[in-house]
Amino acid sequence: MRRFHISVNGTAYDVAVEEVSGGEAAAPVAVPAAPAAPAAPAAAPAAPAAKPAVSAGTGAGTKVVSPMPGTIVNVNVAVGDTVKEGQVMMILEAMKMENDIVAVCDGTVTSVKVKKGDAVESNDVLLTIQ
Repeated sequence: MRRFHISVNGTAYDVAVEEVSGGEAAAPVAVPAAPAAPAAPAAAPAAPAAKPAVSAGTGAGTKVVSPMPGTIVNVNVAVGDTVKEGQVMMILEAMKMENDIVAVCDGTVTSVKVKKGDAVESNDVLLTIQ
């Protein structure tokens, strides 16, 4: 049995792997995961529901920025729309995966800086909520 420390999306796991030779099937062994020291969080976790970074503006509302480079495939809100925290506002395609960009707070959309088909980089402002 060999033990490894693996980090997935900033969460560390302690795993044990048993080597099986030939065509023998080994009985599964349950190993409780030991809590490991938390690893430094990744700059932008790749997840289906990527949480956009937020930048507090100087009186201009909450700016929602792109968590990673990609292409905007759908914009579900317009200026003046009221949004609730967790509501999907747009979809960002990155590395062949569609990521929901959700509202990080309740409010009214005061500006939308991108449109369908736009290429964005990490930390580009997508929209502002006030």
